[in-house]
Amino acid sequence: MSDTSDLHASSTIRSILWARAELILCHVCILGICGVLIGAFVIQFAEGEMPCPLCLIQRMCMILAALGPAFVILEGRSRFSHGFSIIGAGFGMSILAAVGGMSVSARQVLLHIAPGDPGYGTPVMGMHLYTWALVVFIVVIVVSGATVLFEPRIQLPRPTRLRWFTRCTLGLFALIIAANVVAAILEAGPNLFLPDNPTEYLGL
Repeated sequence: MSDTSDLHASSTIRSILWARAELILCHVCILGICGVLIGAFVIQFAEGEMPCPLCLIQRMCMILAALGPAFVILEGRSRFSHGFSIIGAGFGMSILAAVGGMSVSARQVLLHIAPGDPGYGTPVMGMHLYTWALVVFIVVIVVSGATVLFEPRIQLPRPTRLRWFTRCTLGLFALIIAANVVAAILEAGPNLFLPDNPTEYLGL
C-alpha cells in the first residue's frame, strides 16, 4: 500500500512540475515571438525597410502562433474544457498557424533562391528576415508538438488569478498586436492590396 501511495505521490509531483514548466513555456513562447516582431519593427522603422505583403502575412501567422500559448494561460485553470484538452487546443492552434507561416516564408525563400539574387531587405546575422521567420515557425511546430505529446493526463489545480508577470506578458503581446494593426493600416492606407515592393506609407 505504501509503494502505491509513493508512486501516486511521485506521479503527482512530476505532473505539478510539468504544469509549472508548461506555464513557463507559454510565457517564453509569447515573449519570444514578441521579441521577433519587435526586431521586425526595428528593421522597418530604424532601417527604413518596409515589409512586403508576404512579410505582413508572416507577422500575422506569428501573432496567431502566440495566441495558442496565450489561450493556454487564460483558459488553463482547468485542463479540459467541453471535453477538449486546453493544451492540445492551444498548441494545436500554434501548429496550424506555424504551418501556414512556414509555407509563406518558404515561398519567399524560394522566390530569392536563384544564384545572384540579393534577396529582399538587409540580411540579419547572415540570413534575411523571411529565412529567420522560417526557422521560427519550425521551432514553434517542434516545441508545440513536443508539449502536446508529453502533456500529463492528471487534472491539476491552476491559480485563480493571473500573476503580475503574466499580466505584463499578455499586455506586451496585446500592444504588439495593436502596433502591427496600426503599421499595416498606415502602410496600406485605403488600398486592399499592397505592391510587391512597397516604398511609401500609403496611409499618410
